[in-house]
Amino acid sequence: MTTDNHDTEQDNAIDASKAERHKARQQKVKVGVDAKIAAAQDEKGILLVLTGNGKGKSTSGFGSITRAVGHGHKAAVVQFIKGTWACGERNLLEGAGVPFHVMGTGFTWETQDKEKDTQAAMEAWLEAEKLLKDESINMVLLDELTYMVSYHYIELERVLTALRNRPAMQHVIITGRACHRDIIELADTVSEVQPIKHAFNEGIKAQLGFDY
Repeated sequence: MTTDNHDTEQDNAIDASKAERHKARQQKVKVGVDAKIAAAQDEKGILLVLTGNGKGKSTSGFGSITRAVGHGHKAAVVQFIKGTWACGERNLLEGAGVPFHVMGTGFTWETQDKEKDTQAAMEAWLEAEKLLKDESINMVLLDELTYMVSYHYIELERVLTALRNRPAMQHVIITGRACHRDIIELADTVSEVQPIKHAFNEGIKAQLGFDY
């Protein structure tokens, strides 16, 4: 046997051993995943909170709305504290039959009018309460709701009551920074988005089709 053939056989044996170890590891992973899937058999409406200071919370929420609509489910959106510029997601989803209720006053640091903002927030919240009682709505996105609670425009207990009493199979997504701990405690799933870099901090403006 030549040295080259011997080396090739050794390499093949090493590769086969690695493949077997990989297969064994993946089999263990599969056993664990299958066990979790088997144990997770309950069905209920999920309360999802997307919070943190990073970019992408609303985008993620709209992604879930799009997924639900793609499966033929009914969804609705209430937007709090958004700019007055066009919303690409709204342009698309309204065409797919998704109702939008928008606070419409723009960002609070632009209005600088607490009374006006509080009134607008309550008007939007009244629409949210209707949706949270509607059994025909499979999913509701309450975009940037966390600020309404933080600024005391909407009473925390009123929000919690509506969330607790909603239809059993209705999914709700809440987005925004600094989510109140009581809402986090009530939620089934909470994801915190943290910033590492942001183009805006480097002087790059928000751009149509990417940021909004």
